[in-house]
Amino acid sequence: MVMAVSFERYGRLYYLDPGEFRPRVGDKVLVPTDDGPEVAECVWAPQFVTEEVGGLPACAGIASAQDLERDEQNRQRRADARLIAKRTIRQHGLPMKVVGIDFVDRRPDIDQLVIVYFSAPHRVDFRELVRDLARALRARIELRQVGARDEARLQGGIGPCGRDLCCATFLKDFEPVSVRMAKDQDLPLNPLKISGACGRLMCCLKYEHPLYQEFNAKAPALGSAVETPAGDGVVVGHNVPSDTVVVRLAASGRRCACSRADVCSPRQQYEASGTTTPDAPPVVPQSPEAPETAAVQETPAVQETPAVKEEEPRRVRKPRRRRRLHHDDEGDTAP
Repeated sequence: MVMAVSFERYGRLYYLDPGEFRPRVGDKVLVPTDDGPEVAECVWAPQFVTEEVGGLPACAGIASAQDLERDEQNRQRRADARLIAKRTIRQHGLPMKVVGIDFVDRRPDIDQLVIVYFSAPHRVDFRELVRDLARALRARIELRQVGARDEARLQGGIGPCGRDLCCATFLKDFEPVSVRMAKDQDLPLNPLKISGACGRLMCCLKYEHPLYQEFNAKAPALGSAVETPAGDGVVVGHNVPSDTVVVRLAASGRRCACSRADVCSPRQQYEASGTTTPDAPPVVPQSPEAPETAAVQETPAVQETPAVKEEEPRRVRKPRRRRRLHHDDEGDTAP
Protein backbone atom coordinates (compact mmCIF):
# COMPACT_ATOMS: atom_id res chain seq x y z
CA MET A 1 0.00 0.00 0.00
CA VAL A 2 1.08 3.58 -0.69
CA MET A 3 0.03 6.91 0.78
CA ALA A 4 1.03 10.51 -0.04
CA VAL A 5 1.67 13.40 2.35
CA SER A 6 2.60 17.07 2.03
CA PHE A 7 4.38 19.36 4.49
CA GLU A 8 2.81 22.51 3.02
CA ARG A 9 -0.62 23.19 1.60
CA TYR A 10 -0.47 22.53 -2.17
CA GLY A 11 3.18 21.57 -1.76
CA ARG A 12 5.20 18.67 -3.09
CA LEU A 13 3.89 15.18 -2.48
CA TYR A 14 5.96 12.58 -0.63
CA TYR A 15 5.04 8.90 -0.80
CA LEU A 16 5.14 6.67 2.26
CA ASP A 17 4.46 3.11 3.26
CA PRO A 18 1.53 3.35 5.69
CA GLY A 19 2.48 0.13 7.47
CA GLU A 20 -0.07 -0.66 10.15
CA PHE A 21 -1.58 2.85 10.15
CA ARG A 22 -4.64 3.84 8.11
CA PRO A 23 -4.90 7.66 8.16
CA ARG A 24 -7.62 9.47 6.27
CA VAL A 25 -7.27 12.49 4.01
CA GLY A 26 -6.57 15.55 6.15
CA ASP A 27 -5.08 13.68 9.11
CA LYS A 28 -1.72 14.75 10.51
CA VAL A 29 0.95 12.04 10.46
CA LEU A 30 4.62 11.78 11.41
CA VAL A 31 7.10 11.48 8.55
CA PRO A 32 10.69 10.33 9.19
CA THR A 33 13.33 12.85 8.04
CA ASP A 34 17.06 13.36 8.50
CA ASP A 35 16.34 15.72 11.40
CA GLY A 36 13.77 13.49 13.07
CA PRO A 37 10.02 12.89 12.56
CA GLU A 38 8.09 15.88 11.27
CA VAL A 39 4.35 16.56 11.01
CA ALA A 40 2.76 16.36 7.54
CA GLU A 41 -0.77 16.23 6.19
CA CYS A 42 -2.17 13.12 4.53
CA VAL A 43 -3.19 13.98 0.96
CA TRP A 44 -3.85 10.48 -0.41
CA ALA A 45 -5.26 7.83 1.85
CA PRO A 46 -3.48 4.45 1.85
CA GLN A 47 -4.45 2.42 -1.18
CA PHE A 48 -3.27 -0.65 -3.02
CA VAL A 49 -1.23 -0.24 -6.21
CA THR A 50 -0.84 -2.66 -9.09
CA GLU A 51 2.97 -2.53 -9.14
CA GLU A 52 5.25 -3.51 -6.31
CA VAL A 53 6.85 -0.35 -4.89
CA GLY A 54 9.83 -0.74 -2.61
CA GLY A 55 12.21 1.52 -0.78
CA LEU A 56 9.55 3.91 0.55
CA PRO A 57 9.96 5.32 4.07
CA ALA A 58 7.46 4.01 6.58
CA CYS A 59 4.95 6.23 8.30
CA ALA A 60 5.98 6.92 11.91
CA GLY A 61 2.41 7.08 13.17
CA ILE A 62 -0.42 9.52 13.75
CA ALA A 63 0.63 12.91 15.12
CA SER A 64 -0.33 13.45 18.76
CA ALA A 65 -1.46 16.69 20.39
CA GLN A 66 2.10 17.31 21.58
CA ASP A 67 3.47 16.90 18.04
CA LEU A 68 0.87 19.31 16.68
CA GLU A 69 1.74 21.91 19.35
CA ARG A 70 5.45 21.61 18.56
CA ASP A 71 4.77 21.97 14.81
CA GLU A 72 2.75 25.13 15.41
CA GLN A 73 5.53 26.62 17.55
CA ASN A 74 8.10 25.86 14.85
CA ARG A 75 5.93 27.57 12.24
CA GLN A 76 5.81 30.68 14.41
CA ARG A 77 9.59 30.54 14.95
CA ARG A 78 10.18 30.31 11.21
CA ALA A 79 7.97 33.35 10.59
CA ASP A 80 9.82 35.36 13.26
CA ALA A 81 13.22 34.25 11.94
CA ARG A 82 12.24 35.34 8.42
CA LEU A 83 11.41 38.86 9.61
CA ILE A 84 14.61 39.16 11.64
CA ALA A 85 16.73 37.87 8.72
CA LYS A 86 15.20 40.37 6.30
CA ARG A 87 15.73 43.25 8.71
CA THR A 88 19.35 42.28 9.40
CA ILE A 89 20.15 41.89 5.70
CA ARG A 90 18.70 45.33 5.05
CA GLN A 91 20.87 46.81 7.81
CA HIS A 92 24.03 45.30 6.29
CA GLY A 93 23.05 46.44 2.78
CA LEU A 94 23.68 43.05 1.20
CA PRO A 95 22.09 42.12 -2.19
CA MET A 96 20.36 39.06 -0.76
CA LYS A 97 16.78 37.83 -0.94
CA VAL A 98 15.43 35.48 1.72
CA VAL A 99 13.69 32.56 0.03
CA GLY A 100 12.90 30.22 2.90
CA ILE A 101 13.57 29.42 6.55
CA ASP A 102 13.96 25.97 8.09
CA PHE A 103 13.97 25.42 11.85
CA VAL A 104 15.52 22.25 13.29
CA ASP A 105 15.26 21.34 16.98
CA ARG A 106 15.55 17.55 17.07
CA ARG A 107 19.17 16.96 16.13
CA PRO A 108 21.09 15.17 18.86
CA ASP A 109 24.24 17.26 18.33
CA ILE A 110 22.54 20.67 17.97
CA ASP A 111 20.03 22.30 20.29
CA GLN A 112 18.49 24.66 17.72
CA LEU A 113 19.44 25.28 14.09
CA VAL A 114 18.05 27.92 11.73
CA ILE A 115 18.74 27.38 8.01
CA VAL A 116 18.29 30.48 5.86
CA TYR A 117 17.89 29.93 2.10
CA PHE A 118 18.65 33.02 0.04
CA SER A 119 19.25 34.02 -3.57
CA ALA A 120 21.81 36.54 -4.81
CA PRO A 121 23.18 37.59 -8.22
CA HIS A 122 26.75 36.75 -7.14
CA ARG A 123 28.77 35.53 -4.18
CA VAL A 124 28.16 37.44 -0.95
CA ASP A 125 30.38 37.88 2.10
CA PHE A 126 27.94 37.22 4.93
CA ARG A 127 30.30 36.48 7.84
CA GLU A 128 29.18 39.51 9.84
CA LEU A 129 25.56 38.74 8.97
CA VAL A 130 25.84 35.25 10.45
CA ARG A 131 27.16 36.61 13.76
CA ASP A 132 24.34 39.15 14.04
CA LEU A 133 21.68 36.56 13.19
CA ALA A 134 23.07 34.09 15.72
CA ARG A 135 22.97 36.81 18.40
CA ALA A 136 19.40 37.85 17.49
CA LEU A 137 17.91 34.35 17.13
CA ARG A 138 20.05 32.67 19.84
CA ALA A 139 20.60 29.63 17.63
CA ARG A 140 23.11 28.21 15.22
CA ILE A 141 22.78 29.79 11.74
CA GLU A 142 23.39 28.26 8.30
CA LEU A 143 23.07 30.32 5.12
CA ARG A 144 22.56 28.42 1.86
CA GLN A 145 22.49 30.13 -1.52
CA VAL A 146 20.07 28.66 -4.07
CA GLY A 147 19.56 29.19 -7.80
CA ALA A 148 16.60 30.61 -9.67
CA ARG A 149 14.87 27.25 -10.11
CA ASP A 150 15.30 26.27 -6.47
CA GLU A 151 13.93 29.66 -5.49
CA ALA A 152 10.76 29.03 -7.48
CA ARG A 153 10.50 25.55 -5.96
CA LEU A 154 10.72 26.89 -2.39
CA GLN A 155 8.37 29.81 -2.90
CA GLY A 156 5.84 28.08 -5.18
CA GLY A 157 3.43 29.86 -7.47
CA ILE A 158 1.27 29.58 -10.57
CA GLY A 159 2.75 28.79 -13.98
CA PRO A 160 1.72 30.16 -17.41
CA CYS A 161 -0.68 27.22 -17.78
CA GLY A 162 -2.68 28.34 -14.74
CA ARG A 163 -1.65 25.39 -12.56
CA ASP A 164 0.78 25.08 -9.66
CA LEU A 165 4.45 25.02 -10.58
CA CYS A 166 5.71 21.58 -11.58
CA CYS A 167 8.91 22.03 -9.54
CA ALA A 168 6.87 22.75 -6.40
CA THR A 169 4.48 19.81 -6.84
CA PHE A 170 5.93 16.65 -8.38
CA LEU A 171 9.31 17.26 -10.06
CA LYS A 172 12.21 15.86 -8.05
CA ASP A 173 15.27 16.77 -10.14
CA PHE A 174 15.97 19.57 -12.58
CA GLU A 175 17.07 18.43 -16.03
CA PRO A 176 18.68 20.62 -18.71
CA VAL A 177 16.24 22.27 -21.13
CA SER A 178 17.26 23.62 -24.55
CA VAL A 179 15.67 25.88 -27.13
CA ARG A 180 15.71 22.97 -29.58
CA MET A 181 12.94 21.35 -27.55
CA ALA A 182 10.77 24.43 -28.03
CA LYS A 183 11.39 24.28 -31.80
CA ASP A 184 10.41 20.62 -31.97
CA GLN A 185 7.17 21.44 -30.14
CA ASP A 186 6.39 24.28 -32.59
CA LEU A 187 6.42 26.94 -29.87
CA PRO A 188 7.26 30.61 -30.43
CA LEU A 189 10.87 31.39 -29.56
CA ASN A 190 9.79 34.34 -27.45
CA PRO A 191 11.46 34.24 -24.01
CA LEU A 192 8.30 35.60 -22.42
CA LYS A 193 6.26 32.70 -23.84
CA ILE A 194 8.57 29.78 -23.03
CA SER A 195 9.98 30.92 -19.67
CA GLY A 196 8.62 29.90 -16.30
CA ALA A 197 8.26 31.79 -13.03
CA CYS A 198 12.00 31.37 -12.38
CA GLY A 199 12.96 33.14 -15.62
CA ARG A 200 14.44 29.95 -17.12
CA LEU A 201 13.01 27.72 -19.83
CA MET A 202 9.93 25.87 -18.62
CA CYS A 203 10.59 22.41 -17.19
CA CYS A 204 7.60 20.98 -19.06
CA LEU A 205 9.54 21.37 -22.32
CA LYS A 206 11.80 18.56 -21.15
CA TYR A 207 9.39 15.87 -20.00
CA GLU A 208 6.90 16.56 -22.83
CA HIS A 209 9.56 16.46 -25.56
CA PRO A 210 9.56 12.64 -26.03
CA LEU A 211 5.81 12.74 -26.69
CA TYR A 212 6.28 15.24 -29.52
CA GLN A 213 9.17 13.23 -30.97
CA GLU A 214 7.08 10.06 -31.07
CA PHE A 215 4.12 11.87 -32.64
CA ASN A 216 6.22 13.56 -35.35
CA ALA A 217 7.90 10.25 -36.22
CA LYS A 218 4.58 8.47 -36.91
CA ALA A 219 2.18 11.22 -38.02
CA PRO A 220 2.08 12.41 -41.66
CA ALA A 221 4.16 15.50 -42.34
CA LEU A 222 2.70 18.92 -43.09
CA GLY A 223 1.66 19.25 -46.73
CA SER A 224 1.27 15.52 -47.34
CA ALA A 225 -1.89 14.16 -48.98
CA VAL A 226 -3.95 11.84 -46.79
CA GLU A 227 -7.26 10.00 -46.88
CA THR A 228 -9.76 10.74 -44.10
CA PRO A 229 -13.28 9.46 -43.36
CA ALA A 230 -14.54 12.85 -44.65
CA GLY A 231 -12.57 12.64 -47.89
CA ASP A 232 -9.13 13.31 -49.31
CA GLY A 233 -7.16 16.31 -48.07
CA VAL A 234 -3.83 17.82 -47.13
CA VAL A 235 -2.29 17.94 -43.65
CA VAL A 236 -2.04 21.56 -42.44
CA GLY A 237 -1.43 21.12 -38.70
CA HIS A 238 -0.72 18.80 -35.76
CA ASN A 239 -2.33 18.68 -32.31
CA VAL A 240 -0.06 16.50 -30.20
CA PRO A 241 -1.93 16.63 -26.82
CA SER A 242 -5.14 15.35 -28.44
CA ASP A 243 -3.28 13.00 -30.86
CA THR A 244 -5.07 14.50 -33.87
CA VAL A 245 -4.11 15.88 -37.29
CA VAL A 246 -5.69 18.97 -38.88
CA VAL A 247 -6.59 18.26 -42.51
CA ARG A 248 -7.88 20.67 -45.19
CA LEU A 249 -10.34 18.77 -47.35
CA ALA A 250 -9.83 19.00 -51.10
CA ALA A 251 -13.54 18.93 -51.98
CA SER A 252 -14.92 21.64 -49.70
CA GLY A 253 -11.74 23.40 -48.52
CA ARG A 254 -12.81 23.29 -44.88
CA ARG A 255 -10.57 22.05 -42.08
CA CYS A 256 -11.30 19.11 -39.86
CA ALA A 257 -9.47 17.41 -36.99
CA CYS A 258 -8.93 13.70 -37.55
CA SER A 259 -7.36 11.12 -35.31
CA ARG A 260 -3.87 10.07 -36.24
CA ALA A 261 -5.07 6.48 -36.60
CA ASP A 262 -7.63 7.54 -39.24
CA VAL A 263 -5.10 9.20 -41.55
CA CYS A 264 -2.15 6.93 -40.81
CA SER A 265 -2.96 3.22 -40.73
CA PRO A 266 -0.67 0.76 -38.94
CA ARG A 267 0.64 -0.41 -42.33
CA GLN A 268 1.48 3.17 -43.32
CA GLN A 269 3.19 3.72 -39.98
CA TYR A 270 5.15 0.52 -40.55
CA GLU A 271 6.30 1.62 -43.99
CA ALA A 272 7.11 5.15 -42.78
CA SER A 273 9.39 3.74 -40.10
CA GLY A 274 11.67 2.35 -42.85
CA THR A 275 11.63 -1.24 -41.58
CA THR A 276 11.38 -4.28 -43.88
CA THR A 277 10.65 -7.95 -43.41
CA PRO A 278 13.64 -10.31 -42.93
CA ASP A 279 13.12 -12.05 -46.27
CA ALA A 280 12.50 -8.91 -48.30
CA PRO A 281 15.25 -7.97 -50.77
CA PRO A 282 17.12 -4.75 -50.06
CA VAL A 283 15.80 -1.67 -51.81
CA VAL A 284 18.47 -0.12 -54.04
CA PRO A 285 17.81 3.32 -55.53
CA GLN A 286 18.07 3.27 -59.33
CA SER A 287 18.53 5.92 -61.95
CA PRO A 288 15.83 6.46 -64.61
CA GLU A 289 17.76 4.27 -67.08
CA ALA A 290 18.16 1.37 -64.63
CA PRO A 291 14.68 -0.17 -65.05
CA GLU A 292 15.10 -0.33 -68.84
CA THR A 293 18.49 -2.07 -68.54
CA ALA A 294 17.17 -4.59 -66.03
CA ALA A 295 14.22 -5.41 -68.28
CA VAL A 296 16.46 -6.07 -71.25
CA GLN A 297 18.78 -8.34 -69.29
CA GLU A 298 16.00 -10.46 -67.76
CA THR A 299 14.10 -11.07 -71.01
CA PRO A 300 15.31 -13.69 -73.55
CA ALA A 301 17.12 -12.69 -76.74
CA VAL A 302 14.03 -13.30 -78.88
CA GLN A 303 11.99 -10.76 -76.87
CA GLU A 304 14.75 -8.12 -76.85
CA THR A 305 13.80 -6.62 -80.21
CA PRO A 306 10.03 -6.26 -79.49
CA ALA A 307 10.85 -4.51 -76.20
CA VAL A 308 12.98 -1.99 -78.06
CA LYS A 309 10.51 -1.63 -80.94
CA GLU A 310 7.63 -0.72 -78.58
CA GLU A 311 9.46 2.46 -77.61
CA GLU A 312 10.24 3.42 -81.26
CA PRO A 313 7.85 5.35 -83.47
CA ARG A 314 5.33 3.43 -85.49
CA ARG A 315 6.80 4.41 -88.86
CA VAL A 316 10.20 2.90 -87.90
CA ARG A 317 8.86 -0.21 -86.19
CA LYS A 318 6.87 -1.58 -89.13
CA PRO A 319 9.70 -1.77 -91.75
CA ARG A 320 12.04 -3.48 -89.27
CA ARG A 321 9.40 -6.03 -88.44
CA ARG A 322 8.81 -6.89 -92.13
CA ARG A 323 12.51 -7.34 -92.84
CA ARG A 324 12.97 -9.66 -89.87
CA LEU A 325 9.97 -11.78 -90.85
CA HIS A 326 11.24 -12.02 -94.42
CA HIS A 327 14.66 -13.10 -93.16
CA ASP A 328 13.10 -15.76 -90.96
CA ASP A 329 11.08 -17.13 -93.86
CA GLU A 330 14.23 -17.46 -95.95
CA GLY A 331 15.91 -19.31 -93.14
CA ASP A 332 12.99 -21.75 -92.84
CA THR A 333 12.94 -22.58 -96.57
CA ALA A 334 16.67 -23.14 -96.84
CA PRO A 335 17.69 -26.86 -97.06
